[in-house]
Amino acid sequence: MKVAFASTDKIHIDEHFGRAAAFYLWDIGPDSAEFSGIVQVDTHGDDEADRIEARCSSLADCALVYVAEIGGPAAARLVAKRIHPIKSKERAPIAETATKLQQVLQGTPPPWLRKAMLKNCN
Repeated sequence: MKVAFASTDKIHIDEHFGRAAAFYLWDIGPDSAEFSGIVQVDTHGDDEADRIEARCSSLADCALVYVAEIGGPAAARLVAKRIHPIKSKERAPIAETATKLQQVLQGTPPPWLRKAMLKNCN
């Protein structure tokens, strides 16, 4: 599954969803976890709702989005697009988080994660 990470330094999950200029994409599955690209986001615009929608649309292929913070309206928009937002409790390294997620996928993932894994299968 494709997973996005909001980061200011390309290494840690440390950016607010609404301020992120770029999201770092990883393809993560039970047998592999690898960096797959960057999504640049247009951070300009007068309307906050339009900026949120632009971010959500640019992440349409993702099942999960890890962020440092996210507001309620943005989280709701992601969920409506079947993208699960996850707030990182600390400034966690992206690679370490990807490895931990991969380990969860190797076992018995919780129901919400199994559903996220199936996002692009339908």
